[in-house]
Amino acid sequence: MDHLVFQVGTALVLVSIASLIAHKLNFSIIPFLIVLGMLVGPHTPTIGIIDLTFIESQEIIQFLGRIGVLFLLFYLGLEFSVGKLIKSGRNIVVGGSLYVSINFILGILYGWIAGMPWMETLIIAGLVSVSSSAIVAKVLVDLKRTANPETELILGIILFDDIFLALFLTTMSGVLLAGSTSVFGIVTSVLISVGYMLLFFLIARKGAPLLNKWLNIKSDEIFIIVIFATLFFIAGFSETLHVAEAIGALLLGLVFSETDHRDRIEHMVVPFRDFFGAIFFFSFGLSIDPSTLTNAIWLALGAAFLTIAGNFVAGMIAGRRAGLSHKASTNIGLTIIARGEFSIIVANLGISAGLNPVLTPFTALYVLILAIAGPLLAKESKNIYQFLNQFFKWSHTPERKKINIPGE
Repeated sequence: MDHLVFQVGTALVLVSIASLIAHKLNFSIIPFLIVLGMLVGPHTPTIGIIDLTFIESQEIIQFLGRIGVLFLLFYLGLEFSVGKLIKSGRNIVVGGSLYVSINFILGILYGWIAGMPWMETLIIAGLVSVSSSAIVAKVLVDLKRTANPETELILGIILFDDIFLALFLTTMSGVLLAGSTSVFGIVTSVLISVGYMLLFFLIARKGAPLLNKWLNIKSDEIFIIVIFATLFFIAGFSETLHVAEAIGALLLGLVFSETDHRDRIEHMVVPFRDFFGAIFFFSFGLSIDPSTLTNAIWLALGAAFLTIAGNFVAGMIAGRRAGLSHKASTNIGLTIIARGEFSIIVANLGISAGLNPVLTPFTALYVLILAIAGPLLAKESKNIYQFLNQFFKWSHTPERKKINIPGE
């Protein structure tokens, strides 16, 4: 048992070191943690008492990673509100619809061209359609663009994307986890999943007064015990209905977001989200054998290229329809490129259902490429806009009025 604890402790030390390096470089920790997980594991030689294979502790690390997924989705639910969508406005709905539609269609086409089976194609379409809220938010803050006119639309598109993620995961978990093969069975599974989600929407809108009384607990200790107990119970119960446990966490977060205790819950959850979320990315990398990456490198590069192109086009169309300038629209298209935690969650759904194992190395490479390229492209959006403007002539510098000088 002591050796097991030492292995887990060693893993946490490595995660902390990778996080510190990412922080020093002012970059997202996601690619660092995935790469770290890939560099250690069963293929790593043992050095003295330091065992980096994590064979004995792998199940514990994976379980801690599953908890990380629950906290990530629970927090996302807290940030999302049914009321926000209603108040978000037509531009956000139109922009979000364009963004999701373009990426999802490109994903379907790409999976079909790559010769993937239908279910694997749907998973690929889903994971290429969801951007990383965490990375996008960090980019906006780091580049000091939070006050830019296009930022509201960017955040609106991310919100709409999160709603799509909830619908997609709910539907696909109903199909994949229920193991339905007939049309009737698939439709039944989807209806159960969607009905389960609608039930939470109804509770969120109508049950807030009752929940406010129930959560009116003065003791922080008892309050967090009640919240976490409810979170794990709902996640586990969701699995019994063939709805992914992560979706149960998201739906519960959505319910709590409508209460007067949202800020208090969020304040308590954030440290757990960050800690267990970091372990999730590390455990995902730990499940990848680097020798299998060569089988997916071209598949991942092609998907990354399509995502960059599709996001740029979607951003330009959404921005122009909202009345924004070409420069602001370019910022939109280049800011929402990053992929991260939610793409991995979608892939894990397919992997847990026994789909093609290539999804694991494909998703790892795809996320790594765009988690690095996304912030870099956003940072260089001004130079990219100026370069493209030379060809498309979106804006013209007005000519200076010639002044006639006597004697010339």
